[in-house]
Amino acid sequence: MLTRTDEVESLMSRFPGVPREAVIKEDLLRGGVAFDDSALSDNESGEVKPKSYFIFSFDHRTLPELGAAALRRPPEEIVLTGGPYELRRTVVSVRVNPASPYRVAADDHGMLGLYLDGKRISDVGLPPMPEYYRHKLSNGKSVMEVAPTIQWGYLIYLTVFRVCQYFGAKQECQYCDINHNWRQHKAAGRPYTGVKPVEEILEALEIIDRYDTAKASTAYTLTGGAITSHVGGRDEADFYGMYAKAIEERFPGRWTGKVVAQALPKEDVQRFHDYGVRIYHPNYEVWDRRLFELYCPGKEEYVGRDEWHRRILDSAEIFGPRNVIPNFVAGVEMAEPFGFTTVDEAIDSTVEGLHYFMSRGITPRFTTWCPEPTTPLGKANPQGAPLEYHIRLLEAYRATMDEYGLTSPPGYGPAGPGNAVFSVSSFMDSLTV
Repeated sequence: MLTRTDEVESLMSRFPGVPREAVIKEDLLRGGVAFDDSALSDNESGEVKPKSYFIFSFDHRTLPELGAAALRRPPEEIVLTGGPYELRRTVVSVRVNPASPYRVAADDHGMLGLYLDGKRISDVGLPPMPEYYRHKLSNGKSVMEVAPTIQWGYLIYLTVFRVCQYFGAKQECQYCDINHNWRQHKAAGRPYTGVKPVEEILEALEIIDRYDTAKASTAYTLTGGAITSHVGGRDEADFYGMYAKAIEERFPGRWTGKVVAQALPKEDVQRFHDYGVRIYHPNYEVWDRRLFELYCPGKEEYVGRDEWHRRILDSAEIFGPRNVIPNFVAGVEMAEPFGFTTVDEAIDSTVEGLHYFMSRGITPRFTTWCPEPTTPLGKANPQGAPLEYHIRLLEAYRATMDEYGLTSPPGYGPAGPGNAVFSVSSFMDSLTV
């Protein structure tokens, strides 16, 4: 019987052009990792930066099922180095799965390592607690709750609206647990602000700016659930835009401003740009028409796939093609019962979408699908997509970028194995520097 180690090493051998680091990272992202108690944080009172649960759970179990990891949070990210595969520095977002064949544990000397099938395959570093996390807002809220940082401190992630107005089985995206994540944190008694006041965001950013003396944070992302009507009397463009306007007025030029929102009409997108946003992420989620209609019923009902794509192209006239970076959820193409049944079909479909956008100078990026257990697709596909799909996607993604003469998109930090800090997929690890 083949082990996970056999599968990983076979793919490393079959696809030598994909960095070994990316093979391990994609497997961790798609299937999760278990943690010994020795590798958990002490939440905000310890020396390790804890997982912030900034928008989705990105876990393979619900909070009540995580045991100690729900009480002493795992780290936000881990960094892998060395081991038998001689891994270069690789930053990986933490997705907890107690049943994973990967485990982070301390050895007899107290040194943390990543173990696969019981064998140590790399050393593990944990993110240090940033100084700005040790300071509270005037109302007692933590910076981690209001303005957490990810990607090893590179990105401030501002989820200013923590629920989505696409609600219920007939509207929610079938792979997304934003609404459940809200419910589970509230049920657990954790602080989890639904709509974050602008004043709290600005105060948290002031703390970060004051104590981030190394200027490690260089960008912020404004995001949250889709707004189909209004929040606080504002439509989606004005709601998210008011935060950008306030940030840019208070901290002109300090961070690169990014917004993740729906694909909005051109006049709304212009408002984002006028407010100071410089990078726009109108995520198209999955390329295939049938799968988009099935997996994103709310987006299909309110906007529609063809109009969504037209709006993405229109937004490039405002931001410039290079600064329009739509995300897709890599792996849902193969989710049962509706997805493609072979890796070849899934890759062909995904690459068709890459050609559509990259031929126009727009560079999509992707997040590796985490099959969260409270979502319809997560329940039906607890193992996620095959690792081969993810590895071949990295190869095809780089080849398509090369075909159109594109370079790594802005706002994601450095590229290349050993350099990348983007933690929720390996696309930046796989690009040439």
